[in-house]
Amino acid sequence: MATETSNKRACTGLDCANEAGALQCPTCQKMGKDSYFCSQDCFKRNWGNHKTVHKTQTTGQYNPYPSYAYTGPLRPVYPLSPRRKVPERIRHPDYASDGVPRSAQTFVGRNKIKILDHKEQQAMRKVCRLAREVLDIAAREIKPGVTTDHIDEVVHQACVERDSYPSPLNYARFPKSVCTSLNEVICHGIPDQRPLQDGDILNIDVTLYHGGFHGDLNETYYVGDKALADPDSVRVVEAARECLDEAIKLVKPGMLFRDPGNVIEKHAKSRGCSTIKTYCGHGVNQTFHCAPNVPHYAKNKAVGEAKPGMTFTIEPMVALGTYKDKTWPDDWTSVTTDGKRSAQFEHTLLVTEKGVDILTARLADSPGGPAPRPTEAGEESVPTTNGDKATEN
Repeated sequence: MATETSNKRACTGLDCANEAGALQCPTCQKMGKDSYFCSQDCFKRNWGNHKTVHKTQTTGQYNPYPSYAYTGPLRPVYPLSPRRKVPERIRHPDYASDGVPRSAQTFVGRNKIKILDHKEQQAMRKVCRLAREVLDIAAREIKPGVTTDHIDEVVHQACVERDSYPSPLNYARFPKSVCTSLNEVICHGIPDQRPLQDGDILNIDVTLYHGGFHGDLNETYYVGDKALADPDSVRVVEAARECLDEAIKLVKPGMLFRDPGNVIEKHAKSRGCSTIKTYCGHGVNQTFHCAPNVPHYAKNKAVGEAKPGMTFTIEPMVALGTYKDKTWPDDWTSVTTDGKRSAQFEHTLLVTEKGVDILTARLADSPGGPAPRPTEAGEESVPTTNGDKATEN
């Protein structure tokens, strides 16, 4: 209940034009902050918004959506850091200034798939190699206590050092240079001030724009020993990794873009997991997102077949529980509706005459990689797949 004082001033209530009475928020009073209200009813009506001031005053951080019905334990931790700048000397994509991806909009409703010539393929190889370097640099920063905002800063700086623009930055007004998706977040997590915790799983999704081309990849990593010791976390992460590996085995000239989803869903189910249906793999070249669409679930209706010179991603999102998703009020962060954990892996692929080249393949010293399933009493450790290797050109 608000306490009384003898001073009068403007009411602190949101959108309240009344003069304040002698009522002051008791918590603010203890903190040495003036917060006066015109009445107890006004104080009660505004409590949901006003109480965030208390946390801001003590830590400088707050939950921007305190009344939102979150599906799991994760909460955003604001304020976000200011938008990071990219030097003008670096080539910017068409959406950099106003957030409108005009080149991507050109492809809406079309199934025409671009075939790259040799020079364009070499440009894709270069940007994908740079993207792998940046992801590995970011992954080496992962440890308990590090914020996802710090990872965003590292990614941004690494992109700039490579004369590259971080593709997510201002794409459809996304506010950061990388997507960081924790635990129940499926994809498109916004880096913020939350410190990583021992036991988290974290997906880092990096895309670079260099020389007029985009290179796109992501991996999910274990944060601390607790994550590696948690059977469910290892199960969903390794299932997602294996789903990508199995799908890539299909890629060659003539593969139908509807086929990877059958393999992915079958493998995910064999691990007791589901596959997210809302998001899919996509074409990537001079345009960040374009044809073809590559769904990750069975019996989909994707159009087209793979031909030499095509570049696209496969990026299965796998969940411990339901495949259904929900988006936070930030209009980006996609989470599982049951709050259970989700994991994802992604590569940019080039179809060749003989098969496929993984343009974003892991390097010998890339951090992360497959983890064995934690053992129960009396069991032996169960190994997982060895992951992808770069192919020779």
